[in-house]
Amino acid sequence: MGKRVADVLVDTLAAHGVERIYGVAGDSLNGITDSIRGRQSMRWVHVRHEETAAFAAGAEAHLTGRLAVCAGSCGPGNLHLINGLYDCHRSRVPVLAIAAQIPSHEIGSGYFQETHPEHVFAQCSHYCELVSQPDQMPRVLEIAIQTALSRRGVSVIALPGDVALRAAVAPDGRPPFREPKPGVCPADEEIAALAKLLTASEKITILGGAGCAGAHLELIQLAGMLKAPIVHAMRGKEFIEYDNPFDVGMTGLLGFSSGYHAMMNCDVLLMLGTDFPYRQFLPSDATIVQVDLRGEQLGRRARLDYGLVGDVKSTLRALLPRLSQSKDDQHLKASLEHYQAARKGLDELAVGDPGKKPIHPQYVARVVDELAAKDAIFSCDVGTPTIWAARYLTMNGQRRLLGSFNHGSMANALPQAIGAQASHRGRQVISLSGDGGLAMLMGDLLSLRQLDLPVKLIVFRNDALAFVELEMKAAGILDFGTSLHNPDFAGIAAAAGLLGLTAETPEQVRPMIGKALEHDGPALVEVLVSRQELAMPPTITLEQMTGFSLFMLKAVLSGRGDEIVDLARVNLFRS
Repeated sequence: MGKRVADVLVDTLAAHGVERIYGVAGDSLNGITDSIRGRQSMRWVHVRHEETAAFAAGAEAHLTGRLAVCAGSCGPGNLHLINGLYDCHRSRVPVLAIAAQIPSHEIGSGYFQETHPEHVFAQCSHYCELVSQPDQMPRVLEIAIQTALSRRGVSVIALPGDVALRAAVAPDGRPPFREPKPGVCPADEEIAALAKLLTASEKITILGGAGCAGAHLELIQLAGMLKAPIVHAMRGKEFIEYDNPFDVGMTGLLGFSSGYHAMMNCDVLLMLGTDFPYRQFLPSDATIVQVDLRGEQLGRRARLDYGLVGDVKSTLRALLPRLSQSKDDQHLKASLEHYQAARKGLDELAVGDPGKKPIHPQYVARVVDELAAKDAIFSCDVGTPTIWAARYLTMNGQRRLLGSFNHGSMANALPQAIGAQASHRGRQVISLSGDGGLAMLMGDLLSLRQLDLPVKLIVFRNDALAFVELEMKAAGILDFGTSLHNPDFAGIAAAAGLLGLTAETPEQVRPMIGKALEHDGPALVEVLVSRQELAMPPTITLEQMTGFSLFMLKAVLSGRGDEIVDLARVNLFRS
């Protein structure tokens, strides 16, 4: 029998270096899964939920920079992909989604499980097209691949199951598309104007984001030339923080007071490769310069004095020879001193005295950081685990950090850990999971055992949607609808074939995490941490102070004064 459309699809993906397709099998995917079945070079990664498949593919694409693929069967199957695909698209990682479709002759009839993927996925993709005839394959697929790689985002192919099983038209034998890697630099006169501005300025602060990936050397050289502190956004942490004598931490809701101080006290803010979203943390009086590869992002968050289109590496390489060495380091010294004080304060919160409950989550994160491998890959759930990851995980140029930092979805950590481990079998992968996030996609604990993925999960159990409660307190609202009646996560993990461990006291944290990391297979450590731990932002507004005061008053008047006592005990009276 000759090749089917599904065979051409799988052949094309393999030619582009794709080794895995994450998904849940279904009848509309039969052609594709059957084509994969007899191959050694392609693996069907069977997860328990399609949302997990999309997050896992996104994690692989983030770590490798190459195309990753997920698939969902018709109707509900591919609809489950959408939240993970939104995350992939907003994180700008190249992912192809195969959205299987109902039989082609039934489209438009209201058939069982009928949806229209080309409309459903339009907002979370750069390219989304239906393959309705065999002779469209592989051309449409190659366009989808090229678009995902070139524009760094999601492409979707909707493929009816019957079309996938039809005889293929002979492909034209074109070689696979290889992603070009151009260097994009602002115009010479723009570089000259920027150099003139920076040379004439005294208090310069650099804010770097994910766009600084691959430009670490140039970034450090720039900071040294300008005597400028470097603040990083969350997505820039893994690329900027390490081997950086100019690092003053983060700013924003998750950040340090030192990062906020360095930005608010500068004369010039140089934003490099970041679309930092929180306008309230950007200075209003400084001259602001933004360099970004995507011109549409210039000036979205603050009034710009200079906006330049270019990648960070090419731009800095052109800029550095035009700069003269600054001799004024007062702003840098003040920012570094502030950072050292802020860092000391954060480290003092990460304590775990034997027998003293509750366990502080900061201590758990610090222990994970100390015990993890030098090249560990971390994923962190949205909410308080992201805060602890931002403040206590140390990047070193080898470690990687995954999260839903733009889309902000719950339940991302376990699925991303699956994609990280499936694509990096020899690396240690650690998930910092919240109890709410883990419970949302907990079925994929089963995938770890089935796929033989030795992921280590650290579960911060506080029996609440803790970050949501913090937001409520800051707004002066009594928390409601945030309590979680949790199961024994360690027991559930053991039932699923994982090593399940529990740490109930501070002295149990280090040995339990150490045992999990040494275990030859998947493991879960459930740590009972404080529900009332406050994660203070780098600055507190009058509205937040008023809101918190109002919350305390409401708590007392409604008979919940014990919460105020617990808040003080956890956050004020600590060793």
